[in-house]
Amino acid sequence: MYYENNLFGLVNLMKCVQEFGIPNLVFSSSCTVYGNPDQIPVTENSAIKKAESPYGATKQMGETMLEDFSKATATNTILLRYFNPVGAHPSNAIGELPLGRPQNLVPAITQTAIGKLPQMMVHGNDYPTRDGSCIRDYIHVVDIAHAHTLALEYLMAGKNKTTCDVFNLGTGNGVSVLEAIQSFEEVSGVKLNYAIGPRRAGDVVAIYANNNAAVEELGWNIQYNLADMMRTAWAWEQSLSKS
Repeated sequence: MYYENNLFGLVNLMKCVQEFGIPNLVFSSSCTVYGNPDQIPVTENSAIKKAESPYGATKQMGETMLEDFSKATATNTILLRYFNPVGAHPSNAIGELPLGRPQNLVPAITQTAIGKLPQMMVHGNDYPTRDGSCIRDYIHVVDIAHAHTLALEYLMAGKNKTTCDVFNLGTGNGVSVLEAIQSFEEVSGVKLNYAIGPRRAGDVVAIYANNNAAVEELGWNIQYNLADMMRTAWAWEQSLSKS
């Protein structure tokens, strides 16, 4: 399903872009392209290692496809490598609504807190990190959205250095799964029912971004911290229960 959606869909999109002469394209890539990095924080020049999941593999392939496409056509592309987008719009008008059981941490937290899930599982506490749980770089979706606007303006102004530029979108701060749970509990006042389970296949041990390029080149400034991410995600979850 990942290959069909992310690769076949991208090929069809590129055909349309070429047919209609679209000059600029911003692609949603992912920090999963780095695999298990040798050093953190990762920069845009960090090695692209073997992907740890089919999803990561499709993002690596998608980047390669767009690099080739941008060289062969008149379309300039920016690859935005998201780290871990979380949170919701402060208006509660839009937020994350996964189908089925959530695979990502924050909706699993909020659905457990509100009672949709009886218990949340922390996948492993024996990793070589400060508390044994995986470390990620969580970034608010509104900050991610703002980066898209800046990236498009950057391309339209002709500031791109190549036909396919790359930017990391992360806060630059590594947060463990257990630290994220603690932040949610502090913000919401809800004690989360969670258990420690085995490691999950495909999970990278630790990754967070060096975001200097996006800050310096795009003029990107992060507005939301971890508490804001948890607060808006919880407000969104609560609004869903009332609708």
